[in-house]
Formats: sequence, structure tokens, C-alpha cells
Amino acid sequence: MSEYIEWSALGQVVLFGLIVGAGLPALFAVGVRALAGTGARDEDGHVRGSRAAVAIACFAVIIAAIVGAIVYIAAGGH
Repeated sequence: MSEYIEWSALGQVVLFGLIVGAGLPALFAVGVRALAGTGARDEDGHVRGSRAAVAIACFAVIIAAIVGAIVYIAAGGH
């Protein structure tokens, strides 16, 4: 049966699917949680600096993935 299945290609597809299919939504959830979670705001109602930095980093990675995917598709990627 192994002559019909390319195991390395299958592994790459599964790994990419896990990263994109589960990793990016989880990263988005971490960013939202950093901004809106318990203890995210100080007494004045402002978001704490460390939490804002975590949220910005999470959202920047997500935006970079989206832009990278659009560029890849527009360049004729397969």
C-alpha cells in the first residue's frame, strides 16, 4: 500500500493543516484574550502594556499569514 501513498507529502499536508487550521485561530484567540481577558485593564480602564504587546504580536502574525497567502496565490502558487 505504501507504493500508492507518499507519506512525506501526506505528513507535510497534515502539518500545514494543523498550523493553519488550528494554529492561527488559536493565536487569534490568544490575542483577543490578551485584550479582553480578566485583568487586562488597569484602574483607569486602559489595556496594560504587556497585554497590548502580546495582542499586537498575535494579530501581526495573523495579518502576515493572510498577506503571504494572498501574495502566494496572486503569484500563481499551486
